[in-house]
Order: sequence, then C-alpha cells, then structure tokens
Amino acid sequence: MAADGTEVRVRRRDANAWLTVKSGGGRARVEEEIEIDGERFERLWPLTEGRRIEKTRYEIPVGDDLVVELDVYAGDLDGLVIAEVEFESEEAAEGFAAPDWLGPDVTEDLRYKNQRLARDGAP
Repeated sequence: MAADGTEVRVRRRDANAWLTVKSGGGRARVEEEIEIDGERFERLWPLTEGRRIEKTRYEIPVGDDLVVELDVYAGDLDGLVIAEVEFESEEAAEGFAAPDWLGPDVTEDLRYKNQRLARDGAP
C-alpha cells in the first residue's frame, strides 16, 4: 500500500479476472476495476507472491438495497471473517443500523485492510 492508501490488486473468480486500483483510506475510497484476460492475469499473478490472500465472498442482502459482503478467509488467515457494506454517501453510512451479528466496526483499523492482512497476517 502506498503512503496515500493506494492499492493495486489482481483478482480472479472462476473464469474472470480483474485489475483493481483502490485509493484513499477509511470510509470513503475511490475504486476502479478493469477486467483483464486470463493471459494478462497469469503474467501479473507471480508479482503478488508473498502478498496473497484467499477468501470466499458471500453477498447477504440487508434491506434498503444494501448488501453485506461477507469475506471468509482461508489459508494463513483461516478463521478470520470480515463483513463490508458499501454506501452511496457518508450520510447513508451514518444512518445505517447494523444488524447485531455484524460485530464491531473495523473500518478505521488498518490491521484489517487486505494489504496488511496479505503482508502481516491476522491481527
């Protein structure tokens, strides 16, 4: 992760692959996702050695057109589960009444950022 919070990721799910750039930190982030072909993914993937995470993402509707993205980690992070909800605005985030099962908010806790998890392991 760059000092300004910018991250670059390569991801693959089934037969699809993406290059993703995220910038900023905390609750408001800019994200750009570009679909890439399998050949390009295969060239980029070795560059991630030593900084990879394995997870399965589940999408759970929670009303008001919101979805909880529940990430269940595997491999070195086995047992870690993190939920994420994306909002249209800061006001929508402020007004969100989280279900009890969601657990504590770790948005500002840098130990739970994917980049940190990939490099340092579980908090």
